[in-house]
Amino acid sequence: MLNVVYAVVGAVFMVGMTLFAFIKGGARERLGAGIYFLAWIASLVVQENVGFRGLPIGMFLIDAAVLVALAAIAWRAPQSWPTWATGLQLVTVMGHVMILTTKSVPIASLYTVMNLTSYLIILCIGVGTFWAWQERKLAAQYE
Repeated sequence: MLNVVYAVVGAVFMVGMTLFAFIKGGARERLGAGIYFLAWIASLVVQENVGFRGLPIGMFLIDAAVLVALAAIAWRAPQSWPTWATGLQLVTVMGHVMILTTKSVPIASLYTVMNLTSYLIILCIGVGTFWAWQERKLAAQYE
């Protein structure tokens, strides 16, 4: 039962921040939220398939693609949230790499780190959306 509550709270947080980014964010925030939301949906679809060495290969590919997309958003971005989100996504991808290379680390701890970084990434997108919204509001005030 507690696991269901945890999943529902995570889903509400994810959908809420994505809607906030689409309603109040700029182009980078919308793109980041859209990519992350689509990756979230795709990971729900492929997470049951266990591939090479117990690693769902689809999840690894999705996380690697999100890392590349966030790095592209962070490239020359004036805001700092894409850089933070890219760094956190790199931690997730490195968790996948650790699963591929060693069995001495408990898998549950790596999955916990991956889940926590997911919450932090969507929080970064939310904070970036808030600041983009405030900057746009301030710019409109002085025009």
